[in-house]
Amino acid sequence: MQRLALWLCDHQVSSVSVTQANLRANMGSAIEGDWLWHLLAGTSGTKALLDKAKRIADLPPADKTGLQQWIQAVNALAQHFGPTPPAALTVNPPNGWGSRDERWTTFKALMVAFYEEGLRGGLPYAPNGGPTTDAALRVSYDQFLQAFRAAHRLDPHPDAREICVLCGGPLVLPAVDHWLAKTAFPLLSVCADNLLPTCGECNSTQNKGQKDVHTGGTFTDWFHPYLRHANGAIRPHYDDAALGVRVESATPADAVKVQNLDRLLNLGQRWTREFKAEYRRLQREAQRRQISNVQALQQRLMEYRQDLSAAEPHHEIHALLAEALLDPARLQAFAQITP
Repeated sequence: MQRLALWLCDHQVSSVSVTQANLRANMGSAIEGDWLWHLLAGTSGTKALLDKAKRIADLPPADKTGLQQWIQAVNALAQHFGPTPPAALTVNPPNGWGSRDERWTTFKALMVAFYEEGLRGGLPYAPNGGPTTDAALRVSYDQFLQAFRAAHRLDPHPDAREICVLCGGPLVLPAVDHWLAKTAFPLLSVCADNLLPTCGECNSTQNKGQKDVHTGGTFTDWFHPYLRHANGAIRPHYDDAALGVRVESATPADAVKVQNLDRLLNLGQRWTREFKAEYRRLQREAQRRQISNVQALQQRLMEYRQDLSAAEPHHEIHALLAEALLDPARLQAFAQITP
């Protein structure tokens, strides 16, 4: 899609240039050109998306130059997570266009179509990146989601529970999320480094949704699921005073990043909810089994902790609960409320 976007910004390209023959000649291969023509024009050659491509091709030279610079800046996203990041990424549309400017909405619709229609139906590439006409080999939304889930299964058994890579909870209603929102960065609609299958709760509007994952175009204080992952950087801690789980950083260097991730996903609030729910489950179990003395409760909690599996959702929160309850003072208090 970057190749198409840059080609449309070429000052020598106009609406009359947008033909199947020119796409075959300029899109890397005939396979890619034919696929792109079908995406734009459909079988009849009158699809509305074709008019959007022609509209971009007919932009004035100054607008094309500004859009081209924006495309190149967004395409260099990975550099922002390297040792010498460039200047802040422009988070607004190029050329001073407003978010509702017809030129911007046209370009955005054209780019997002690669996700809404292209990825859904299958991009013209095999998993190894080579162009292909074989529909069964093409990378699609379903294929990407399936491959990601298979690669991140902690228990390979098909009946085992799956875990969300963002929150550690159960992977319920998984959906492919755009880490940087496609509304602001449509060029990244089908960029592999910007697609992340998550649970429905993480992807909801009250959690990540379309929120920014940068600070005014600067990524220094943010994790990225592929380019700067948070593995090992987060340490949940039970806060007696707040009666909840506090999200802490394992190292001072990541403190702001962890804080931003917590705010983005409401991790502390969600983990506290799970902590309390599991506490209540253990309390009901102790009541049902009539375990009320401290020694018996301690033995049961030690068994509970030993039986925890990292291949199960909320493993870290349940381990934190076991650690908290095995504290002598808390254990004594727990025993007093379980008869």
